[in-house]
Amino acid sequence: MESGGPRRHPGGMPEAIRVGSVTIPEKELTWRFSRSSGPGGQGVNTADSRVELIFDLANSEAFSPALHQRALQRLANKLVDGTVVVVSSENRAQLRNRQAAAERLVAILTEAIAPPPPPRRATRPTKGSTERRLDEKTRRSQTKRLRRSADD
Repeated sequence: MESGGPRRHPGGMPEAIRVGSVTIPEKELTWRFSRSSGPGGQGVNTADSRVELIFDLANSEAFSPALHQRALQRLANKLVDGTVVVVSSENRAQLRNRQAAAERLVAILTEAIAPPPPPRRATRPTKGSTERRLDEKTRRSQTKRLRRSADD
């Protein structure tokens, strides 16, 4: 069974991205490359190793309507015109940056489409914890009372 993450062409390039049971087709992904800042030796001025992966979530048809709506709501503060932009430039090789960007997008979308946690059930404090809290309050107030000067 294949885990979530980018599927690869034989050359190692991401083909389509799997987020849980959903596959985002390659046509919905836009890749942009530019020169990365930082060290790089002789290839620093010629290699476009910085990668931007752009996914238009607002117009995507990969997710079911419920998952699509949940992702849009949870990522509302990260979206720019309905798109998610992931940047990777920590590696010197463009291929590794592409893989890192794809993995980061998978992580963001997996978290965004995850089902909400079950609601918290209200519980009462135990009798022992209430007693311990009150005992500690009594000890603390006594300590503070003893610290006061006699003329107060």
